Amino acid sequence: MEVTTHLLSNGITLLHHYDGATRMVALHLQYDVGARDERPGHTGLAHLLEHLMFTGSAHVASYDAPLQAAGGVSNAWTSNDITCYYDVLPAHNIETALWTESDRLLDLTLSDESIATQKSVVTEEFKERFLNAPYGDVFHLVAHLAYKVHPYRWPTIGNSVQEIESFTKQEIGEFYRKHYVPGNLVMCISGNIACDKAVALAEKWMGSVPVRPVPVRNLPQEPEQKGPRLVEVKRAVPMNMIVRAYRMCGRGDADYHACDMLSDVLANGKSSRFYANVLSQTQLFTELDAAVAGSNDPGLFYVRGRLADGVSWQQAEDAIDDQLRLLLEHGVSRDEMEKCANKAESTMLFENVSYSTVASKLCQFHLLTGQASDINTEAERYRRLRPDDLMRVAKKLFDPNHCSTVHYGAQGSAD
Repeated sequence: MEVTTHLLSNGITLLHHYDGATRMVALHLQYDVGARDERPGHTGLAHLLEHLMFTGSAHVASYDAPLQAAGGVSNAWTSNDITCYYDVLPAHNIETALWTESDRLLDLTLSDESIATQKSVVTEEFKERFLNAPYGDVFHLVAHLAYKVHPYRWPTIGNSVQEIESFTKQEIGEFYRKHYVPGNLVMCISGNIACDKAVALAEKWMGSVPVRPVPVRNLPQEPEQKGPRLVEVKRAVPMNMIVRAYRMCGRGDADYHACDMLSDVLANGKSSRFYANVLSQTQLFTELDAAVAGSNDPGLFYVRGRLADGVSWQQAEDAIDDQLRLLLEHGVSRDEMEKCANKAESTMLFENVSYSTVASKLCQFHLLTGQASDINTEAERYRRLRPDDLMRVAKKLFDPNHCSTVHYGAQGSAD
């Protein structure tokens, strides 16, 4: 995949990818700021600001209106690590998106009314998704258990409704001015637009944004976990759930792809270990899967299962431990690894059909490694893995002393 990188004089990084199969264009902007850049007691600010970025700026009273008039759509999302805004519209209308994005980077309007409205929206989202939804707070519990000092210990949406509601206009404005600066932004234009035109338009609309200091990130490093951790709760849910979280490396670490492949060996598809040996052969779980967090800083490897009626926590723990023990004692076969590498590559190829997904991934690779072109070697990183690599990583990964477990019990169920 061909990608061109251009650095604007104010520090904005522009990425370009041409796709002649569409008449559309995607503009993705990823700011190097997320929930990890917040302070204890002031969580959820990055996500709240994402909402406020759509409420108007100096010359754009309503962000969505001009974009919709140009035949486009827009949206955004916030993670622990980054905040992403994206616009998709006909290629000949790309300047509309660049104009609106530059205006809200230059001079966001923060009115008392918009702040109150978006606080209400976000608190309702918090209640709907995390307080009132079955199992909604399970990964909040896991994060608080697994992390003691690193800001990954709180969720992106914030720790509580009270913290979200407590933000002042001054605090929001300071966070915006600190983190929404040109040197903290990578943007990608992907679709049916030539590179020289994309560069010229980016310079026209984004190049005049004044240079501002790029914040220095100095996060507390999570100390080594020296023993297993367990928390047990009861909630109004239909079935018991167990979630284990093992400490693992970050997304840019050399061992990340081995961790990801181990999750596929255990839980990706009907030939995976969990499906073939547990779900198909026993009546212990109704669901059992594994996944990696994929966070920039050292993250978590999850094992999650819903217990069948009448199954004890010990039976569930033993079944998971049996599969991990078999993996550690006998390793992973080359056939299993080839299957997982094939699935990983096919997933990437299908994702890369979308010019908008490509734009997002190119930005992420640039922020992660400094080289957007690393997207082209991602599949090969899985193919280069050997059985010894997976065994070495698995022995370190599945150390019981590095595991945090939540027993999420249904009210009325036996302990």
